[in-house]
Amino acid sequence: MDAKAITVSDRAATQIARIIASENENSMFRVTVEGGGCSGFQYKFELVSAREADDLAIEKGGVTVLVDSVSQMYMEGSEIDFADELIGAAFKVNNPNATASCGCGTSFSL
Repeated sequence: MDAKAITVSDRAATQIARIIASENENSMFRVTVEGGGCSGFQYKFELVSAREADDLAIEKGGVTVLVDSVSQMYMEGSEIDFADELIGAAFKVNNPNATASCGCGTSFSL
């Protein structure tokens, strides 16, 4: 497997499938890196119905996860995961490029 590939964990794929089951059949899960957050960058997760021309489409467990070309640069080698912990359940990105992250779990710096 490519060391820079962006992957989706089984847990994340299962949770995305649960969310999409109650939505439009053509829904896809988009992960975007945006400026802002406590540490400089933050992840945004949303359901979308259309794929953009420059999207990376990751198929896993019957769901499609989209990452735009700009976000791909920041997420090389990352795993999109879902954590169900005592403090709460949320999607998270295990990003080997992040030099710091925030307690909120969606903010990071490079």
